[in-house]
Amino acid sequence: MMENKVFVSFTFYSTILILKMYVVAIITGQVRLRKKAFANPEDALRNGGLQYCREDPDVERCRRAHQNDMENIFPFLFLGAIYSLLHPTPAVARFHFFIFCVGRIVHTVAYLLQLKAPTRSVAYGVAQLTCFSMALQILLATTPYW
Repeated sequence: MMENKVFVSFTFYSTILILKMYVVAIITGQVRLRKKAFANPEDALRNGGLQYCREDPDVERCRRAHQNDMENIFPFLFLGAIYSLLHPTPAVARFHFFIFCVGRIVHTVAYLLQLKAPTRSVAYGVAQLTCFSMALQILLATTPYW
């Protein structure tokens, strides 16, 4: 598989995205600790008492950013893997993977730092275009065998 330049590129950008998701999870935990807003009573008890078993807007923002990552990166992982098997032009495939990765990073930064609209929406849309392109190419390649 590592001889396939497209798959290597896909692996590289996918790993960056997974690491980004881990970073968002860590940030969420740190914000929980700083704001003393815990989802579970046992965590609240360990950190000051049941009164800290509560929601916080900053924690919820982090959680939404992480949820959005899962809703978008997981489909990319599937589409990118299948797309890699179609032997697309390496430069075109790399362009798809790079744009998706940058779009998701910008989306997360815009979400967590509450950047002015439409930064987050544009980042989301640009990243989605690459997934739509890959999905369309997969469908076009597989339709004759359906």
